[in-house]
Amino acid sequence: MGWPAVTRPATRLGDCRRAAGIRREALRRTTGREIRGLPLDGFDYASILGQCCELPVGYVQLPVGVAGPLVLDGERFYVPMATTEGCLVASTNRGCKAIAESGGATSVVLQDGMTRAPVARFPSARRAAELKGFLENPANFDTLAMVFNRSSRFARLQRVKCAVAGRNLYMRFSCSTGDAMGMNMVSKGVQNVLDYLQDDFPDMDVISISGNFCSDKKSAAVNWIEGRGKSVVCEAVIKEEVVKKVLKTNVQSLVELNVIKNLAGSAVAGALGGFNAHASNIVTAIFIATGQDPAQNVESSQCITMLEAVNDGKDLHISVTMPSIEVGTVGGGTQLASQSACLDLLGVKGANRESPGSNARLLAAVVAGAVLAGELSLISAQAAGHLVQSHMKYNRSSKDMSKVAS
Repeated sequence: MGWPAVTRPATRLGDCRRAAGIRREALRRTTGREIRGLPLDGFDYASILGQCCELPVGYVQLPVGVAGPLVLDGERFYVPMATTEGCLVASTNRGCKAIAESGGATSVVLQDGMTRAPVARFPSARRAAELKGFLENPANFDTLAMVFNRSSRFARLQRVKCAVAGRNLYMRFSCSTGDAMGMNMVSKGVQNVLDYLQDDFPDMDVISISGNFCSDKKSAAVNWIEGRGKSVVCEAVIKEEVVKKVLKTNVQSLVELNVIKNLAGSAVAGALGGFNAHASNIVTAIFIATGQDPAQNVESSQCITMLEAVNDGKDLHISVTMPSIEVGTVGGGTQLASQSACLDLLGVKGANRESPGSNARLLAAVVAGAVLAGELSLISAQAAGHLVQSHMKYNRSSKDMSKVAS
């Protein structure tokens, strides 16, 4: 039995679990490897048919920890985090405790819009500039929005920003997408506009629906400056006694370390949106737990962490500014049982029918709030010199895992 012969047995057999088992046996015969540690039973393979994952042969188990309560905007959240990094949940939990004992954090969503940027080639740069002028002319926006918005009852075009490189035109469309992360939605709207433009610009050669000016799953200055998905700021004032009692350090040391490490150190490294201690740690753990696209951690983790002494230098003001958090509460992996349960824990499962988009915006705010907690705790550990000791205690196993697996 060859591997190519069992690439699509689920639709032929009508039994997704059996199809996964047949595929797994074919893989064993092809490679000679048993993959015994990879579970087969205990997963609903029908739930991923035609979405999420192709050619399944099992599933990977990840532990989920909970940090909290995260007191944010007057509400209490228990944040699910799927990770295999010891100390991460415990550290974030400590940050949550410091925030809660200081009265909680507040957040604001500055903007909410997913982007897609097709690229088209023209006979000349002049022709590319002509379409740029047309798309960016405010007089044409209503027409473009009408064409774009046909794609979905939730998609609403917000703006179009263009860039020219030679005779190539990159058109960055931004739109609201309700409670969906929205990549498919915005792509459909963009295709509608491209079809419409073809009548007046017949010499337009569309090279790709995505020209990397979006920019998806890549670190890019355009996301850092213009934003993508949800742009969120989260802040808190940590009391002096909490800094000493819970975080085991002092305000002056935290402010100094943040400047030297997160600001100056990141500048020395030539960081792009990486002016933080470990935002991606928290973002990725929450993304995996709640069914987001883990690869979008790249731009979603762009973050600048700011610390300053306030109230005559006694207390600490901390903030995280994250311009491109890309999350949704419907579609993709959010509908799988485990991930859906984690969204439900946060109170943001599914679409908000009364206020479309508010669940996804709240999830983005929780992500930023958890990052705030994680940043606060890690920077404190480094200021106090506790980082290595903590990791040696919580991030090292005394078990021989090769014997456990066998």
